[in-house]
Amino acid sequence: MEKLSLTLAIGDYEHTRDLATGQVPVQGVNLNVLTLPPEEAFFRFSFFREWEVSEMSMGKYVSLRSQEDNSIAAIPVFPSRVFRQSMIYVRENGKIDRPEQLKGKRIGIPEWAQTAVIYSRGYLVHQARVPLASVEWVQAGVNEAGRVEKVKPKLPEGVRLRPEPQRSLNEMLLAGDLDAVLSARPPRDFGRGIRRLFPDYEAIEAAYFRETGVFPIMHAIVIKTEVLERHPWLAMNLYKAFEEAKRRSVERLSDITASHAPFAWLAPYAERMKSLFGEDIWPYGLEKNRTTLQAFVDFAFEQGVCHRRLALEELFPKQVLASFKV
Repeated sequence: MEKLSLTLAIGDYEHTRDLATGQVPVQGVNLNVLTLPPEEAFFRFSFFREWEVSEMSMGKYVSLRSQEDNSIAAIPVFPSRVFRQSMIYVRENGKIDRPEQLKGKRIGIPEWAQTAVIYSRGYLVHQARVPLASVEWVQAGVNEAGRVEKVKPKLPEGVRLRPEPQRSLNEMLLAGDLDAVLSARPPRDFGRGIRRLFPDYEAIEAAYFRETGVFPIMHAIVIKTEVLERHPWLAMNLYKAFEEAKRRSVERLSDITASHAPFAWLAPYAERMKSLFGEDIWPYGLEKNRTTLQAFVDFAFEQGVCHRRLALEELFPKQVLASFKV
């Protein structure tokens, strides 16, 4: 049988590299891989669908699903996971030192539906007790003016969101026109008038995981539904290949006999991760991620990114939600 030719757009990740280089093949597929920064991949796939398989923002994906747009389907492979207490930025000479102080303040965001922002707002609401409606939200590009929303939010009653198309969040924070910025990408003047709210964010984020069990998922792998309908076997074959590439990556990084990345004490760091997250430090699949995914879709609905509540089983094709046993 002739193999299916597909193009995948994805970032340059250690735990997906063996798949991207072909060392781990996808059974039945000739895979052409485009290595792109996430913002470019998301933009080009969201607006133009230039390839069949793509890394995709979870925020954008769940928003589309909640609006009955089923033109793409995700498999539970999560190339990017990042805790987001580290993404709260304030002025160096400002008076804000605790997240609770952001109640009633002006907070800038790059997009209402950005995945990182959804998690960060969830933390502010549920841990810091900062109600959404107590904040004046301002949307703009982080370092460049002109960024716009990519999906239409259904804002909760009383929530104020003001676009600022002519200015950047970096500029407004330095000028004192914002009290804080939530951004996955650091503002340009970080370290030059802008600082993190939590300088010791790693300890804060580890404590958040121990409290909630949430290890934030930023991105998933999505497939055009029209392709999946013609080749339903593709979802599981891709999933298995990503899983094997990840297994090989963790095995390398846990090896103390050689330096697999230019960092000292890399293997002990991997052991620290296992002590926090368990033996599978970067889990794929629905069941192993149910707590995180449930928190995320709940946050997204509370914040108006999702237009209705989603069941987790709606997010993924049924063929990747079960596996055979021997």
